[in-house]
Amino acid sequence: MQKITGIKILLVDDEPNILQFLEMGLQDEGFEVLTAQDGMTAVTLAKQFQPHIVILDVMMPGMDGFEVCRMLKKTENVAIIMLTAKDEVDDRVKGLTLGADDYMMKPFSFEELLARIQARIRNQFPNLVGEVVKGPFRIDDRRKEIMYDQRALELSTTEYELLKFMVLNQGLVLSKSTILDKVWGYDFGGDENIVEVYIRSLRDKLNDKEHRLIRTLRGAGYRVDLL
Repeated sequence: MQKITGIKILLVDDEPNILQFLEMGLQDEGFEVLTAQDGMTAVTLAKQFQPHIVILDVMMPGMDGFEVCRMLKKTENVAIIMLTAKDEVDDRVKGLTLGADDYMMKPFSFEELLARIQARIRNQFPNLVGEVVKGPFRIDDRRKEIMYDQRALELSTTEYELLKFMVLNQGLVLSKSTILDKVWGYDFGGDENIVEVYIRSLRDKLNDKEHRLIRTLRGAGYRVDLL
């Protein structure tokens, strides 16, 4: 698996043996790693360390992983992979509802954790890995360029950010409010129908006349289906 440098990972678990094992393995893969054994320390370190990825255990004394996840997602641009020894759907749903980006159950293989970390980096920090290829799309965040079927699209800055966000989240239904938060910013005070205007423009540039690539789900939002 390709090593990626410059990525910071915060490990949060109250079991020292697990922390030591993961810290050594991830450092060997080229990641910069810090560890915390409780929730409050994790929140404090996150503000100072500014990690890209947080590997977060659910069951900890004091502040549990759910509360740490909720607090970090309010203030930090971070991808959170939650770890739990519980095989319960309710726990997974709660974590994802609070903003967790992925979920793994203990025991897990280090190789699987690495693969999930790589996936989160590609999806949430594509500028750190250069180009990302999704189906017929090639996204080059360093050049702010998107190729579609080997053709460079002429996009405004906002069109670029919108199409990148939708392609990286292909298969997921994205509401207008979610798109506005992620592309325009949470403090955007304009009309949410601006999303429709930009979607229409993107469809024109993609020659998506039948809306097979960018689908509208009435009352729910939009979804990119890669052909």
